[in-house]
Amino acid sequence: IITLFLFFFPLGTGSSILSALQDLFWLSKSKVEKQLQIISVLQWVLTFLIMGVACTLILMYILCTDCWVIAALYLAWLVFDWNTPKKGGRRSQWVRNWAIWRYFRDYFPIRLVKTHNLLTTRNYIFGYHPHGIMGLGAFCNFSTEATGVSQKFPGIRPYLATLAGNFRMPILRDYLMSGGICPVNRDSIDYILSKNGSGNAIIIVVGGAAESLNCTPGKNSVTLKNRKGFVKLALRHGADLVPVYSFGENEVYKQVIFEEGSWGRWVQKTFQKHIGFAPCIFHGRGLFSSNTWGLLPYPKPITTVVGEPITIPKIDNPSQKEVDFYHSIYVDSLIKLFDKYKSKFGLPETEVLEVN
Repeated sequence: IITLFLFFFPLGTGSSILSALQDLFWLSKSKVEKQLQIISVLQWVLTFLIMGVACTLILMYILCTDCWVIAALYLAWLVFDWNTPKKGGRRSQWVRNWAIWRYFRDYFPIRLVKTHNLLTTRNYIFGYHPHGIMGLGAFCNFSTEATGVSQKFPGIRPYLATLAGNFRMPILRDYLMSGGICPVNRDSIDYILSKNGSGNAIIIVVGGAAESLNCTPGKNSVTLKNRKGFVKLALRHGADLVPVYSFGENEVYKQVIFEEGSWGRWVQKTFQKHIGFAPCIFHGRGLFSSNTWGLLPYPKPITTVVGEPITIPKIDNPSQKEVDFYHSIYVDSLIKLFDKYKSKFGLPETEVLEVN
C-alpha cells in the first residue's frame, strides 16, 4: 500500500510517506529511493514486453468463468471505443503526473534539453533518434511529465506514436492512451494534425524496428536515408519538423547483433515485415545485482535534446523532389544537432553520427 501511494499520488504525499517508511524501518532514504526506482523501471519493462498478451489471456479466461459478464461488458465497450486511438486518444494528466515516473526518470537518470521555443500556433512532427531497444527516453520525456515537457514547451501537446497493433490489445490500449500515446498510422496522424487544432507535436521514432536491430552501446547510428514518409506527412499538413537526438539511448541494453545474411537476421526481418516489430536478443542487469544479467536496463544517463524546428510549407500533394529537398534539410539539421551537443554528453569530438 505504501509503495502504491509513493507511485501514484502527488510528489508531496509520496515524499511524506517515504520519510515515514524510512523512520519505520531505519532505512536510509537513498536505499529506499533506489529500490523504488528499480521497481518503477521493472513494471514498465514488463508492461512493454508482456502486458498486452497477458491482459488478452486474462480476458479470455474470465469469459470462461462465472464472471464472464464483466469481460463481455468490457468487450462491448471496446467495440464502441475502437476508433478512439485514431482520434487523439484519451490522455490523463493524472496518469502522466504519477510519482512512479519520477522514480523511473531518476533511475538512469533521463533529462530533456530544450534548445528553441515552439509556437503554439504551429503543429510539429518530432523525429526521435535513435530507437534503442525500448525507446526509454521517448517514453519518459513525452508520455509522462517526469522531465517537465509541458513546462518546457508550454501549450504544446506531445503525442508519442507507436505500433498500431498495441491498440488492439485490451487494457494496454487504455494504458497507452492515458499517457498521450497514439498509433503511428496515417489516420491517427492526419486527425491530430488537421482536426485537433494547433500546438500538437507528434513524436515519431523514425528508425523504427529496423534501427533497433543495430543498437548497441558505443554506437551512434540512425536509420534515416530512405525514411521519408514523415517528411511527406509534414508537407501535407504544413507541420514543422523538429530533429530530436537522445544521447545514451543505445547504452542501456546490450544486444546480440546478427550479421546481414545470417539466419538470425532473416528471422528478425521476417517478423519486422509481417508483424511490425523485430525480436531482439538483449539483456540488461539483474534485479538484485548489477553484475548479473536480467531485464532491467543499465542505469546509464539518457539526455534527449530537442533541436530547432524546420519551417515546412503546406503542400497538399508534394512531389518526390520536394520531399527529398526537405528530407536533406532534416538530415543536415540532425547531424548538426548531434555534433553541437555530443561533447557535452560524454562523446569525443571525433565521434561521427552514422546515417544509414
